[in-house]
Amino acid sequence: MSAMASNRGNSWVEGANDPAGDFPLANLPIGVVAGEGRGLRIGIRIGAFIVDCRALAASGLLSRLDQPIIDALGGQSLNAYMALGQSAWRSARAEFTRLLAEETADLRDHPLRKSIMLPEWGMTAKVPCEIGDYTDFYASVHHATNVGSMFRPDNPLLPNWKNLPIGYHGRSSSMVPSGTQIVRPNGQTVSQDEGPPTFGPTRLMDYEMEVGALIGTGNAIGEPIRIEHAMDCVFGLLLLNDWSARDIQKWEYQPLGPFAAKNFASTLSGWVVSLDALEPYRIQMPARPSTDPQPLAYLRWSDDFVLDVNLEVLISSAGMRTSGMAPTRISLGNYRDMYWSIAQMIAHHTSSGCNLRTGDLLASGTVSGPTEDSRGCLLERTWRGTKPIQLGDGTERKFLQDGDEVIMRAWCERKGFPRIGFGECRGVVMPAKPI
Repeated sequence: MSAMASNRGNSWVEGANDPAGDFPLANLPIGVVAGEGRGLRIGIRIGAFIVDCRALAASGLLSRLDQPIIDALGGQSLNAYMALGQSAWRSARAEFTRLLAEETADLRDHPLRKSIMLPEWGMTAKVPCEIGDYTDFYASVHHATNVGSMFRPDNPLLPNWKNLPIGYHGRSSSMVPSGTQIVRPNGQTVSQDEGPPTFGPTRLMDYEMEVGALIGTGNAIGEPIRIEHAMDCVFGLLLLNDWSARDIQKWEYQPLGPFAAKNFASTLSGWVVSLDALEPYRIQMPARPSTDPQPLAYLRWSDDFVLDVNLEVLISSAGMRTSGMAPTRISLGNYRDMYWSIAQMIAHHTSSGCNLRTGDLLASGTVSGPTEDSRGCLLERTWRGTKPIQLGDGTERKFLQDGDEVIMRAWCERKGFPRIGFGECRGVVMPAKPI
């Protein structure tokens, strides 16, 4: 375990030493923010504050870093910084850790501290980088089995599912930051499997709790990434809500998979958590059951791992927010229940010679666990609407209604280590636009 990952020291920053907080010194997630009269800039989140990297660089306090790192941190997007690679990321992380540690006075006592350390409430997190290509996987065996059981009860998992990480290519143009309102999509739906279709707003609006991996450094076309090197390419992880229209999806998905049912919006959390911060929460990839096919050689790595990350979904209706009621927890799952690892996704994605590029996003697909209360979407949680969920205001939900706010949170906890949080991924469903 690296010294950075095991860092349990305190910081002089307000809120950073709160044991229940998401952003201690051991975390230091990175993102892009704006607000308080400042345009887009890269920020580091710690406690109740955001470090303005451009202002920090201008102060001269980053002089220990190589100039290309300093220049990249002064940008409006993370892409240039991400492209520098793992050595640069770790050098910068080590320097931020040093500057923010309790015993270091350089920034704490600097005359420009107030212009560098920005209160988080005054800033808004944006999409952290220019997203290139977006691939959505289907890597949870519990999710795949549940959904398959609804539509193919005699054959819930198709023969290929346990042999390779299933995925499809989605839209990066409709990636939006946390807090963006989500307009209910229109589309074709049918009341009977054979049609005929009608056109109008989706009646079965859903969310999907997912974890996304941002690619920092990729590969040349025709040059696959070996699984043992795959995680070196990953810049960090964030949360993703892959909004879905289930009735539109049902009609359109054969034979080529989902299209308009999933292309209208995906919400991203604002802070990218590094793999170094998550190192204490790695879990050795469990052995496959003897009845399952063992991964082919290109998908096997003796050090492969999943992550012990708690994933929570809550819903707050418009009425609940008006009356000041707390949101209702819908599910609490964990990323450790995934069948396919991030390294396996990357190895398979590039095995054909496909090139990944800086800013590409690979999403896990819905993360669901073995219990009802760990299912990561309403399709599963309400079992196609046959088991409605009651919210705190007494209303029931089969699927999302206009005015509902979906709130996703994630965090890691382990005795003897600080809590590492991802922050929130939020979105309110708005009425469809007439066509």
